Amino acid sequence: MEGLHNTSTDTLQQLDAMHHLHPFTDTKALNQKGARIIERAEGVYLWDTEGNRFLDGMAGLWCVNAGYGRREILDAVYQQMQQLPYYNTFFQTSHPPVIELAARVAELTPEHLNRVFFCSSGSEANDTVVRMVRHYWSAVGKPEKKVIISRENAYHGSTMAGASLGGMKPMHKQGGLPIADIEHIMQPHWFALGYDSSPEAFGVRAANALEEKIIELGAGNVAAFIAEPVQGAGGVIVPPSTYWPLIQEICTRHDVLLVADEVICGFGRTGKWFGSDQFEITADLMAIAKGLSSGYLPIGAVVVGDRIVEGLEQGGDFNHGYTYSGHPACAAAAIANIELMQRERIVEIAGERIAPYFQSRLQELAEHPFVGQIRGVGLLGAMQLVPEKPGNQQFGTDGSIGSFCRDRCMENGLIMRAVDDAMILSPPLTISEAQIDELFASARIGIDLAHQHWLETQ
Repeated sequence: MEGLHNTSTDTLQQLDAMHHLHPFTDTKALNQKGARIIERAEGVYLWDTEGNRFLDGMAGLWCVNAGYGRREILDAVYQQMQQLPYYNTFFQTSHPPVIELAARVAELTPEHLNRVFFCSSGSEANDTVVRMVRHYWSAVGKPEKKVIISRENAYHGSTMAGASLGGMKPMHKQGGLPIADIEHIMQPHWFALGYDSSPEAFGVRAANALEEKIIELGAGNVAAFIAEPVQGAGGVIVPPSTYWPLIQEICTRHDVLLVADEVICGFGRTGKWFGSDQFEITADLMAIAKGLSSGYLPIGAVVVGDRIVEGLEQGGDFNHGYTYSGHPACAAAAIANIELMQRERIVEIAGERIAPYFQSRLQELAEHPFVGQIRGVGLLGAMQLVPEKPGNQQFGTDGSIGSFCRDRCMENGLIMRAVDDAMILSPPLTISEAQIDELFASARIGIDLAHQHWLETQ
């Protein structure tokens, strides 16, 4: 088959329907509608095959932190492909790109996190967390510590272990999940679960749910607690200020490992290099991916604390890994991405100037009659749509209002995600103030149209 770059949209949609199965998609419904075919990208914008331009308010899937079209990353990958397109890191072998990337990641992360285990995605990183945490406890003579606690409505990937760690029940219904020895506690979602109390009091209650679960299971059986600093796919759930300090204390008191899933929050998304920096979390392990290469090539990793490494060294072989662990071209992309982010001070500028402006424009929508709560930190934002104010009443469970709003935003040139009836934003860190103005102008139109639609259907 010849290249399809000059093929009509109709033909591309037909081929897509015939041969391509999409993730998280109702295949029949999509094929009847036809997929939108994205053709090119530059900066914070995407273009489809019909010539429509979209401001990418989601940075791909929370990942294109450095923006599209960065020549530095493209050139680095090309040069690496010419020299060493692939080799594995099994069999006592390494190569310069993976060595350099591991050292650079260790420089960026907190000082006690000095080793890096590479994979190809956030899902694989969290699969690795499950294997590594359980192997660690076995290696130090406590094999009974196997249970990993996560949170309801959490998202930690789509593999068997990742989806099990996640607390999304629709995922659990498909495939007989969760796997054994995974438990879930309440999420720190004040608007949905703690509206009758102050956010601070609710943060304490949500954190204490971890201690209650540890006591119920027995601390001698609990290996780790895993959580995103800010729940991303769950709806940009920013925990109350009282939550993380108490979680840290509980994990330390019961000798339970703390795993920070930084797949979304890492590499500047919260306004600091990592969500752990933003919320002063001291994690034993960190799962990273997405922003590590700004999405240019698939790469993920687990950054491992010194304590864990010392334990693993007592356990002989760690019988786990992937064909593409530390892929040289992917490592080269990540190195170039980190270099340009440091050279251009992308994270610092985002934290000092761009994120505050983004959050101020986001907060302006709090007055909208269809917006019940604004949630956000850094360049993460959520607008919770509600049928009436005040109060935390929500719509049904089908997410139709959110989907309607998302589609109206798309028609007005903005890609914004709907999580049920919360409208989610996560633009590239390189977005300008003028582009933020453009983003929120389109977002307001979408919310206005959704509100009008709701009123007309009542």
